[in-house]
Amino acid sequence: MLRLTQVRQDRGSEWFDDGNRPEGACTLILVSYGKVVYWIEHEKVILEKGDFLFIPASQSYYGKCVPTVFHEKYVIEFTVTDSPLPILQSSHYMKSRIGAYELILERIKTMHNEWTEKHLYADILGLAILYECLALWNRELDEGPATSAAHQQVERMKNYIKNYYPQKITKEELGEHIHKSPNYAATLFRRVTGQTISEYVHKARVKKAIYLLIDSTLTVGEIAESVGYRDLSYFQRIFKRETGKIPTAYMKDRPTPIP
Repeated sequence: MLRLTQVRQDRGSEWFDDGNRPEGACTLILVSYGKVVYWIEHEKVILEKGDFLFIPASQSYYGKCVPTVFHEKYVIEFTVTDSPLPILQSSHYMKSRIGAYELILERIKTMHNEWTEKHLYADILGLAILYECLALWNRELDEGPATSAAHQQVERMKNYIKNYYPQKITKEELGEHIHKSPNYAATLFRRVTGQTISEYVHKARVKKAIYLLIDSTLTVGEIAESVGYRDLSYFQRIFKRETGKIPTAYMKDRPTPIP
C-alpha cells in the first residue's frame, strides 16, 4: 500500500534539499534537465537528464545543485506499508537511466499537474501513475538494460516517426528502416520505450496538434487532418484519451489576431 505525501517540481541553479521529509517517506526523483548531485548516507550520487533515483525511508540524504548548472526534476514522496515491487523492498537507494523516459516523464507531469491543481481524486490518479512508473522501472531492472545498439535502433525508429507521423506508420516500415524483421522492431520499440509503436505515433500527433491548436488559426478539423487523422471524431477521442481535454480547450490560449 502506497500513500502520496508530496509531488513537486524543482528548478534552478541554487537549489538545496536538506533531506527533511515526512517520517517513513520514500523519495523518487526523475531529472528532466541538467545535472544535480545528492549525498545518500555520505555517498555521492550524480543525476542527469533521464536518471531515476529511489531513496528508501531508511536512508538519510541531502542534495544540491552543481554550481552554475541549471536543472529541472520531479520529486515524489510517498510512504510504503506493503508492495510486491522489489525496488520498494530494498533498504538501499537505486539509481539508473530509465529507457521509458519519455513515457514516464509525461505521466509524472500529469501527476504533478493533478497534485498542484488539486483536482478531484488527484491523489487516487497520482497513486495509479506512481504504481505505473515504478512497475515500468522495475520491469526494466528485471530484464536488464538494453544495449547501446538497441537504443540506437529505437532512436532511428523514433526519428522516422517524428518525420512521417502524419502518415500511416507500420512495424513493417520501421523494421525495414532498421533492417530488422517487423516483429523484432515492434518488440524492441516497446521494450526500450515502454510504449507500442501505435501509442508513440498517437502521442507525436497529439503533441503537434496541441501546438497548432494554440499557435495557429486552423480549425480543429484542419488540424486533425494535418497530423494524420481523416476522421474528426476519432481524432477527438484520441485527443481526449491522451490529454484528458477536448481539442477546443486549447484554443482559448490562442493569441488575439491583429486587425
